[in-house]
Amino acid sequence: MSARRITTAIAVALLGAALVYPLYFALAASLMPEEELFGGSRFPSRLVIDHYRALFAGDTLWRPLGNSFLVALSTTASCIVIGTPCAYAIARLRFPGRNAVVGAILTVSMFPQISIVSPLYLLLRTLGLIDSYPGLVLPYLTFAMPLAVWLLAGTLRELPPWLEEAALVDGATRFRALLYVVVPMALPGIATTAILTFIYAYNEFLFALSFTVGPEHQTLPVAIALLRGRYQIPWGEVMAASLMASLPVMLLVLAFQRRIARSLSPGARSRR
Repeated sequence: MSARRITTAIAVALLGAALVYPLYFALAASLMPEEELFGGSRFPSRLVIDHYRALFAGDTLWRPLGNSFLVALSTTASCIVIGTPCAYAIARLRFPGRNAVVGAILTVSMFPQISIVSPLYLLLRTLGLIDSYPGLVLPYLTFAMPLAVWLLAGTLRELPPWLEEAALVDGATRFRALLYVVVPMALPGIATTAILTFIYAYNEFLFALSFTVGPEHQTLPVAIALLRGRYQIPWGEVMAASLMASLPVMLLVLAFQRRIARSLSPGARSRR
C-alpha cells in the first residue's frame, strides 16, 4: 500500500471518528445512569432506559414531534406546489427581468435568519399568527422556497425539452405540458428537493423559538432546548430526545442518499 493511500485511509478514519463520536456520546449519555453523567465517564458502567422512560411518559416528545412533522410537511408541500412552476419559468422561459429574479432568489437564500426575525415577528403579530402553525410555515417559506426553486430549476434544465415542445405543438398549454410531461420526468429531482426542504424545516430552530409562546405549537428542536428539570438540566433526557429527533432524518437520508447525491450533481443528472 502506497504512502498516499495510507494517508488517505488515516484521514478518512479520523474524519469518520470525528463525525461518529458525537452520536456515540449522545447514545452513551442517554443510556448512562444519572449519577455517572457528570463524572466524566465516556463508557456507562451499566445501561439504563430511565431517560427514555421519563421522556415518553408525558407530552415532552410526542406533541413537539407531531408539530415538527406537521410544519415540515406543510412547508415541503407548499414549496413543491409553488416552487415547481416558478422553477419551470426560470429554467425554460425567457422573460424580462429573469436574471434579476434569479439574483433575488440567491440573495434571499443568503440572508442570515437573525436579520429578519424582528420584521417577521412584527408582521406575524399584526396578522395574529404568533404561536400558530401558519405563523411557522410562512417564515419557513422565506428560506425554504428559494432553496426549492434553485434546486428544481437545476433539475429542469437537465431535462430534454423536445417532449414538452411536442406537447405544445399538439395543442397543450404550458401548464398541461408542465403537469403531464415535465413533472413525471423530474420526479427524482422533485423528490430530492422535497427531502432537503423537509430536513431544513424539521431542524429549524430560530424561527420556531421566536414565533411560538407555549408548548402547544413548539417544534421538537425548541422543546429539547427548553427541556428543564426542577434543579438542573436533565441531560440524559436531552440526549435521548436528541437521538429520537434525529432518527427520522437519519433514516430518510440513508434511504435516499444515492438519489440525493445524483440529483445534486449536475454531471450525474446529465448522465441519467
